[in-house]
Amino acid sequence: MLSRCLSVAVVAGLVVHATESAAADLNFCWAGANGYTMTGRMQVPDSLMSHAVLTENDITSFKISGYLNGQLLGNWNMKQAGEDSTFHLRFDPVGMTFLTGGSFPATHSQGWNADGNVANCGSPGFGFNSGNYAQDVCVNGRWMEESSIAPETPFLVTTQAVTTDCKVVSMTSKSRMNESFSLTANH
Repeated sequence: MLSRCLSVAVVAGLVVHATESAAADLNFCWAGANGYTMTGRMQVPDSLMSHAVLTENDITSFKISGYLNGQLLGNWNMKQAGEDSTFHLRFDPVGMTFLTGGSFPATHSQGWNADGNVANCGSPGFGFNSGNYAQDVCVNGRWMEESSIAPETPFLVTTQAVTTDCKVVSMTSKSRMNESFSLTANH
């Protein structure tokens, strides 16, 4: 009887551990000006999805890819973040939005391999910045000013697959398989 109780306790403990370590897979796409876009993916522990604001310290995986007119410009992921890299992330999991439109680095700003002054700017690879001046991208140390959009533009996140033109494809039913909608509020 004691061994059966221990077995049940071990199984219950494994279920709890598996539940605690489960993570939400989230996708996002940003549409800048003049054909610049960025797709990304991150994982957030399910246990944190009801919190008000998450930071780079709360997520378990993060990667972005930048495009110009659908052509790959570069990539970056949190594993590449070195001592001199900027990785500043503020995410509202309840509203499924990245917080934008504020001064860098603060609650309403982002810096993914790019800082608020674009001094640390996608070098090497690709970077994204959202502060009080604009949302924009960097490629290999060069700020792409022409990619800039208004700083307060909403930046939405989804559980659905995204495309490089910032469409979200719903695969929930055969009749909706070809339907899509824009993930970004500025297009």
